[in-house]
Amino acid sequence: MTGTDLPGAAVEALVQQAQDGDAEAFETLVRQIYDQVYRWALVQTGDADDADDVTQEVLFRLHTKLRSYKRRSRFTTWLYQVTRNAAYEMARRRTAQLRFREKLGRMETEDTHLKAIQVQPDSNVVTVIRSLFERLPSRQRQIFDLADLQGLTPTEIGDMLGMNPVTVRANLCKARRAIRSQLIERHPQMVEELGR
Repeated sequence: MTGTDLPGAAVEALVQQAQDGDAEAFETLVRQIYDQVYRWALVQTGDADDADDVTQEVLFRLHTKLRSYKRRSRFTTWLYQVTRNAAYEMARRRTAQLRFREKLGRMETEDTHLKAIQVQPDSNVVTVIRSLFERLPSRQRQIFDLADLQGLTPTEIGDMLGMNPVTVRANLCKARRAIRSQLIERHPQMVEELGR
C-alpha cells in the first residue's frame, strides 16, 4: 500500500478524522502509508533493518505529532519530512565505530555483489541498476527514487525536500549520468543489448 492507494482528498479526510481522535481512521491511515514510509526510509538508510526502525519511529511520531500537521502542504510532503528527519536523527545517534563497521561490511558486500554480476554475463538489468543506484550519494539516490521510480515532478520533489526545482533537476541529471556512465563502464554488453 502506498499513499497513492487513496486519492489525496481521501487521505486528507482520514488525517482530519485521526486528528479529531478517531482511532479507526488513524489505523486506516497507518495501513495506507506504511509501505510508502518504509520505501522512503529504505532509500534514506540503504538498509532494510534500519528502514524498519525508522518506519516504527515515524509511526510513533505520527501518533504523537499528527496534530502538528497544519495543512500548509500536502500530507505526503509533511510525512516525507518526518521520515527524512527520523532517518537523519537515527544516523546521528550511531557511534562512529558502528558506522565504520557497517560501511566496511557494506563495501565488502557491494564488491562481492559487483564481482558476481561481472561473472554472470546474462545478469538481470534491474539487479545491476539497483546495485548502481545504491552507490549514488544520498541526495541523488533520494531524488532519483522520487522522480524516476515514483514518478514525482521536480516541483513536488522540491516541496518534499525543501529544494528549488532547478536544484532537483540538476541532481536528477547527475544521478542519471552516474548510473549511465557506470553501466557503460562496468556492463557495456548490457548497454548494447538495451540499445537494440
